[in-house]
Amino acid sequence: MTDRINPPADDQPVSARIRARIVKAKRRFNANDNIAAFIEPGELEALQIEVEGKMKAVLESLVINTETDHNTHDTAKRVAKMYLQEVFHGRYIPPPSVTEFPNAAMLNELMIVGPITVRSACSHHLCPIMGRLWIGVMPNQDSNIIGLSKYTRLAEWIMSRPQIQEEAITQMADLLGDKLRPDGLAVVMEADHFCMHWRGVRDNATKMINSVMRGVFLKDPTLRREFLSLLNLKA
Repeated sequence: MTDRINPPADDQPVSARIRARIVKAKRRFNANDNIAAFIEPGELEALQIEVEGKMKAVLESLVINTETDHNTHDTAKRVAKMYLQEVFHGRYIPPPSVTEFPNAAMLNELMIVGPITVRSACSHHLCPIMGRLWIGVMPNQDSNIIGLSKYTRLAEWIMSRPQIQEEAITQMADLLGDKLRPDGLAVVMEADHFCMHWRGVRDNATKMINSVMRGVFLKDPTLRREFLSLLNLKA
């Protein structure tokens, strides 16, 4: 077990190899960026093993006995798996496959999708962000149409990274704008931030609601009011 999570000193860590590729390509690798294009086959599994070893060191520095405490003996392994395969997996995997269909029916009326349950993590403290997302689309004859479930899959891919809410919905709007090419796009998110609930001010009541408006939603106040009035934010 020790050899598995602590490779020989002369072996370059897989994280260093991935980072070197990103730097060479002059690409950004912030917490909420996707770096799947720079991960080669087999490296994600190796990265999980590396994270496990370093997480074990964190627990040891917190003076937690992971050797004989049955509750924390495998905690480093579980946390590494959780980060790489679940809560941060949107950083490490390619975007979900989404089939786009032409707007054959010439749809040009407001479409609203939501609420979509979203889960993320604050990039400041890695505490959970739990919330709901609504999407408004004003298509035109040249727009693409995607299936209802694809909105949820795309939202999960974007949100499963360390984030701040303001940037998360901007990323969501950019992604949908590229895929749908609508006349207008609106994204609204309401979320609880556990960095406030669990630590700091320990305020359990405060939520954050923010929005991104593009195209006709930004230019037409009547359309914007219609969209916002149809959101069931109190449910």
